[in-house]
Amino acid sequence: MAGVSGAALVFGGASGIGRACADALLAAGWPTIVADLRPPIDDGSAIAVDVRDPDAVSVAVEEVATANGGIGAVVHAAGTARVTPLLEIDRREWELVLGVNLTGAFHAIQACAPHMPEGGSVTIISSVDSAAPVAGLAHYSAAKAGAEALVRSAALELGPRGIRCNAVLPGVVRTPLMEPMLSRPGVAEAFVEQTPLGRIADGADIADVVAFLASPAARWISGVSLPVDGGMSLREHPALLERSPSPLKGPTA
Repeated sequence: MAGVSGAALVFGGASGIGRACADALLAAGWPTIVADLRPPIDDGSAIAVDVRDPDAVSVAVEEVATANGGIGAVVHAAGTARVTPLLEIDRREWELVLGVNLTGAFHAIQACAPHMPEGGSVTIISSVDSAAPVAGLAHYSAAKAGAEALVRSAALELGPRGIRCNAVLPGVVRTPLMEPMLSRPGVAEAFVEQTPLGRIADGADIADVVAFLASPAARWISGVSLPVDGGMSLREHPALLERSPSPLKGPTA
């Protein structure tokens, strides 16, 4: 059960990991609001927001906080990625990937923290690629590593207010982002081979950990980057550039 007043706000909660996080938080007793670039049409409470736009994020946060007496849990699951060789990444692509994955997380934390009570929780969805960079994902890996540094700073600064901040690092998860890659011959098998627990995760595998971090059971956990990857980060990442001649596109949430 939710142990803190206010709603749970999930940025990027329309699909994939973000959708699973929203479902898990709702099941745990949180009033849960989804904020997404393309909010689900069957969710009347969902809010349309581009996390790269600080004004839009602030307006959405104010709306949620006012309607729910504050924000008790925040999840930033909005994200995007491209598989592009380092020397071929143009400015627009760099700014898109950094803007959604890193700057968006900054906007979410900065806007939400003033509305969070003692005991509140912020969780950023990062990636195992932050610590084990992959050829073709220079911008994505850099953004996720930056998001984890942001989490540590936020945990340090917001801790005296009783707000905890953590990062969850998934491995390979079946999401709209990953499905085009996993459908290529041999790719899913390569990822399974690299994962000691022997399968590809689904969104609930990640979301259950996020719900735990938002709960009173995690009240003494802050500033951590927690791999939730079935052990995948213990082994070398499969080579994406050799397997993906065209960019991987789509939202992670």
